[in-house]
Amino acid sequence: MDTQQRVLAAARQSFAELGYDHTTIRAVAAAAGVNAGLVMHYFGSKEQLFARAVPVETPELPPGEPAEALLAMLRSRLDDEPAASLALWRSVLTHAGAGDYRDSGRARLSRVGESIPHQDADLRAGLVTAIITGVVIDRHLLKLSALADASADDIIELLRPCFESLAGEHTTP
Repeated sequence: MDTQQRVLAAARQSFAELGYDHTTIRAVAAAAGVNAGLVMHYFGSKEQLFARAVPVETPELPPGEPAEALLAMLRSRLDDEPAASLALWRSVLTHAGAGDYRDSGRARLSRVGESIPHQDADLRAGLVTAIITGVVIDRHLLKLSALADASADDIIELLRPCFESLAGEHTTP
């Protein structure tokens, strides 16, 4: 792994564990085995390091059965949520510069809404996305409930009727 990749991996881990406000360039540099000046040389600022370490992706939802696609998306995040996503969740709620990430979240909501063939698709997309976000945050960051230890299969099967209903698969538009 080259130096930049080591720095990005260390930054992802620190942002995931500590959030944006408590992550320092010096600590990231130490974790990557380099000096802070080199981190600044490669990334310019903590904000730019965060943007590179925590890219926001908007997944494509295949046409057809949106509930199954959304459940598959959730399943992929239940067992092994990437450090970048955890860093984003831990940081975005408190980081003042998170506007770009909120815009990406709106784009994700829009894509989910487009996949739901229902008159109130935007509301339904918001609800499904909030459920996914809440489950992921509780399971991986807060660990307050039985979600932390439940099997992915159990979670998916309990949520399936809810997702099917919200995705409009068993109702008429």
